[in-house]
Amino acid sequence: MTYCVGMLLDAGIVCLSDSRTNAGVDHINSFRKLNIFERPGERVMVLMTAGNLAITQAIVTMLNERLTSTEGASLWSVPNLFEAARHVGDTIREVHRRDAESLQAFGIDFSASLMLAGQIRGERPRLFNIYAAGNFIEATPETPYFQIGESKYGKPIIDRVITRGTTLDEATKCALISMDSTIRSNLSVGLPLDLALIRSDECRISLHKSINQHDPYFSIVRSEWGQALRDAFNALPNPDWSKD
Repeated sequence: MTYCVGMLLDAGIVCLSDSRTNAGVDHINSFRKLNIFERPGERVMVLMTAGNLAITQAIVTMLNERLTSTEGASLWSVPNLFEAARHVGDTIREVHRRDAESLQAFGIDFSASLMLAGQIRGERPRLFNIYAAGNFIEATPETPYFQIGESKYGKPIIDRVITRGTTLDEATKCALISMDSTIRSNLSVGLPLDLALIRSDECRISLHKSINQHDPYFSIVRSEWGQALRDAFNALPNPDWSKD
């Protein structure tokens, strides 16, 4: 399992993923789930993956191989992010046609969820949630974020905080709190984290950072958010239904 979150804001895009893979308590490793495709000033895309690692690695490898191909579409040749999401969906379907039947013979489901975020010069920043069937949905002003993987623990803070008008700094802080909540509640999600920021209309990565257990800011977020929750809990009155 993994956890990835993408936020589409007026100011730009925030992408955050963990890097833990879990095939049982004796098989926990780290693999990058956040992939960057960038031609600075012309186009930038961030692809985050969750699900069966062999499947998602095959998808990313095929997307990379097509970058240098002279035949067919690639993430370098598509004219907009919608077509980029279609290209990713088509790649998922190709991997499914090749591998799904063999996986099913071993009782393994075809499991893959992806998020594609970015901007191509001439259009606005966009964010897509792409499913295992290759179909997808796009973020809207009313729903400016997506999660894939182990999403339930980190969702409440995002629902309360994030709007399209949230700044990149505030959204990054919220994403880190969301990730910390997930890490605390699910052992299959863990450090190090991968953070990527894209500022609107720059068409490049503004920040790409790996965050481990020694990162000073993430340590502050973890400790102070936990203390703030305890303080808020203690400040609430205890129930007194004896007066009813």
